[in-house]
Amino acid sequence: MNIDGLIAKIQGIVDRHKLAEGTYSRYLWQNAEGTRKMGVNEYGCADAANILYTIGNFEREPEKRAEWVRVLREMQNPETGLFYEGTHHTIHTTAHCLAALELFDALPLYPLTALKQYLKPEELHEFLWNLNWDNSPWNNSHQGAGLYAAMVNSRTADLAWQKDYFSWLREHADPETGLGLAGRHGEAPLAHQLYGWFHYFFNHEFAHQPIPYPEKLIDSCIDMYKNDQLSPVFGKEVGFMEIDWIFAMNRASRQTAHRFDEVKALLLDHAEKFTAWLDSLDPETDEGLNDLHMLFGAVCAVSELQLALPGKIESTVPLKNVLDRRPFI
Repeated sequence: MNIDGLIAKIQGIVDRHKLAEGTYSRYLWQNAEGTRKMGVNEYGCADAANILYTIGNFEREPEKRAEWVRVLREMQNPETGLFYEGTHHTIHTTAHCLAALELFDALPLYPLTALKQYLKPEELHEFLWNLNWDNSPWNNSHQGAGLYAAMVNSRTADLAWQKDYFSWLREHADPETGLGLAGRHGEAPLAHQLYGWFHYFFNHEFAHQPIPYPEKLIDSCIDMYKNDQLSPVFGKEVGFMEIDWIFAMNRASRQTAHRFDEVKALLLDHAEKFTAWLDSLDPETDEGLNDLHMLFGAVCAVSELQLALPGKIESTVPLKNVLDRRPFI
């Protein structure tokens, strides 16, 4: 599979979202409800940087890179240290913008004042336990994983805090499914546990920590894929579900030989279907491609597939997954 044409389409989409140097919109057109934040947007700027880094066209000129950094830094609230956008929890927005700044080797201007309470172990543990693991693990992972990413990407947390964070997750991880917390599955579908737990996986990968129960994780991911339990639109929607499943399968297979050949076969099956479908979309009219944040999720999926399947997906410039540099997407 050669994806040079798809990469060219992706570059064109990012170019059309550009407002000025380092300044990007998230959307090109408003939705029917009129709820989109048009014009310069936190996710537009951060995702443009992420996508360009992934496809190998990241800004090289120091003066232009400085402008990207200036734009992102000015979005931070100086009193709280947080970033706000509206479509996601502010911890997610903060982690995402800080992760984009890290691509430029830059730190935020202000300390994360609103999050520093969680540097205390008892506050961190209470925060994690009180997330809605039972019924909304996907959405709530934006906070639980975003907190770690924000702390490390801003160089706020020390090693002791990080070790405590991962120790808590290992202690509470579900040994039966390899997804979410033991006894905290509630009414949420198992696929939602995957889409949430993925965010904790990339934190583990960044810190070179072992993924809890990788064999059970692989079993769960294979079962959901084979039995069409991931989502009715899995592989047919521009977004993040695909990278969640791909990343979990690929990274867990690095830590265990369990069902290794089957993992690779299913990743190849998905790659052939998903890349062809993505390339078939019209970038001038497709709603998913119009949203730079959703497009970034799809770009991450393709980059991880190329990484997981050596020699199967070709491009003149090999893709780079931003998660191999720092946590958070």
